[in-house]
Amino acid sequence: MPAPRPATTVLLVRPSVPGEPNSILEVFMVVRHQAIDSFSGALVFPGGKLEDADGDARLRERCGGADKIAAEELKFRVAGVREAFEECGILLARKRGQRAVIAAAELKGIEDRWRVKLAKDEATIIDLVEAEDLELATDLMVPYAHWITPTFAPKRFDTWFFLAEAPEDQIALHDGSESVDSVWIGAQAAIDEAAAGKRTLVHATFKNLELLVEGKTVAGAIAAAGARKIVTVQPWVETRDGKRYLHIPPDAGYRNLFRELPPTAGR
Repeated sequence: MPAPRPATTVLLVRPSVPGEPNSILEVFMVVRHQAIDSFSGALVFPGGKLEDADGDARLRERCGGADKIAAEELKFRVAGVREAFEECGILLARKRGQRAVIAAAELKGIEDRWRVKLAKDEATIIDLVEAEDLELATDLMVPYAHWITPTFAPKRFDTWFFLAEAPEDQIALHDGSESVDSVWIGAQAAIDEAAAGKRTLVHATFKNLELLVEGKTVAGAIAAAGARKIVTVQPWVETRDGKRYLHIPPDAGYRNLFRELPPTAGR
């Protein structure tokens, strides 16, 4: 059984109607390249594995709200900021000493200088924040869920999910390498398209989309996430009446605690 690798996923949300915060939220999702060995072809939230540099002690003074965030959690948040920037060009950061997140006009130059370098491991997140004199907006990332891949999976991840409102004027776009398409989509629409066979959703993505549906608006989803106790979810398989079901803990806050598995899954 492989040990799970630490990873982070970011649910970037915005109102579906610009300028109307009470409109139903939509979430940014990407389609994984078929050649990627994890979740190939699936519609997923941006994210990826932690890097050693995400836990660099020098980052602590460059992270918003770091005095209220444990070091172990902070590196997952840093990884989320980095992955969102690498994978979709959204940078949750501000100029040091300022409150507002970087505007699109200023982001363009930062993206030109750093996005490809980070993606190719030619630079680290600490290089970026020091050179551009930035503070990562880790204070805007709300812990949303914690999932560990089932023990039967050939590749396993220990993943923290974070919820964040996308900066209003930054434009999200997939990177064209790990991800080949992207979409802003309503959570229920993503679920419905998967049910119709138009999309592929892995179980963790599907369940967290269900939670987003319940949140309805950006403010509602953020408030619900802040009030919810995070329970670690590591699905397991049970067999009943000759059928096999994937289960999750009843106290994790999700509806529909089990789903039937195809005959070949989880063996």
